[in-house]
Amino acid sequence: MSLIDAGYNPVPSPSPPLDNNGFWPQIEPDDFRKAERLINTVPNERIEYALRVAMADINRQLRTWQAEQQGQGAATIDDVTPPNWQSPGIYPLLYRRAVYATAHASLLERYREISATREGDERGEAKDLAADDYRRDARWAVAEIQDHNHTVVELI
Repeated sequence: MSLIDAGYNPVPSPSPPLDNNGFWPQIEPDDFRKAERLINTVPNERIEYALRVAMADINRQLRTWQAEQQGQGAATIDDVTPPNWQSPGIYPLLYRRAVYATAHASLLERYREISATREGDERGEAKDLAADDYRRDARWAVAEIQDHNHTVVELI
């Protein structure tokens, strides 16, 4: 007797790193898969697309901060010295967190199940809530890079 593997959810082939704008680090799709526990659930093409869109979004949000750092002589994020209360290498870590969280939120929104049943609606709503949590994580990572508070409250 032999086992025939139909190839359901095969492990994707390794993906090359995604080049960035030269200031921010490359993004590794395989690292994203491991960090976000998406090992074999999403095709490489969708992972790459979500990561590229997330990189564009986060780079846009950080463009002014990046320009300030470059104006002070930093060629890459590795040249930026973090405050003495932060650990070395914190900026690339926070950048990856922002990109990964944005990409994961996008994937959750796109993979929301379409269902006419109440159970399917509840699963979809749970994914929407999870996507909101990932977007919050991305906002907080960007705020941390910019040395801003996570939440701004204004009295009316």
